[in-house]
Amino acid sequence: MLILLAFIIVFHITSAALLFISTIDNAWWVGDNFSTDVWRMCATNTSTCTAITDQFREYQSVQAVQATMILSTIFCCVAFLVFILQLFRLKQGERFVLTSIIQLLSCLCVMIAASIYTDRHEELHKSHEYSIEVSKGRYGYSFVLAWIAFAFTLISGVMYLVLRKRK
Repeated sequence: MLILLAFIIVFHITSAALLFISTIDNAWWVGDNFSTDVWRMCATNTSTCTAITDQFREYQSVQAVQATMILSTIFCCVAFLVFILQLFRLKQGERFVLTSIIQLLSCLCVMIAASIYTDRHEELHKSHEYSIEVSKGRYGYSFVLAWIAFAFTLISGVMYLVLRKRK
């Protein structure tokens, strides 16, 4: 049982780390001479970064991605704290339902963020406010990490739902 508990904790911490990296790092959309995410666009050859503000045409979509990724990260961290509290508070044989619900909310938020970005990426990168041409890029590793974090939080949420407290 101790090995299973250690695996669940490591799995949850990995999920949180993936969410932090995909939310913070500047690699949702990359090209040969630029990288952009939901916060800023950076030109790699000149080392200049431009913040994505309300002057951009699809700023509302970017704000939705920002908000749901931040919520997902917060939910994942709160779920871990609730799991630790429930680990010591629950009676033997009870399930970690509250932890599961919060983790599944985190899963839902990251899915919404990645789905919005997937759907709106063409319009996001055709904006004339960018200092360089960014429409000829490809999805970066932060975007891929967001989808991997979706799978991890989903699996983690289901594990908590199935998990019972044993001796």
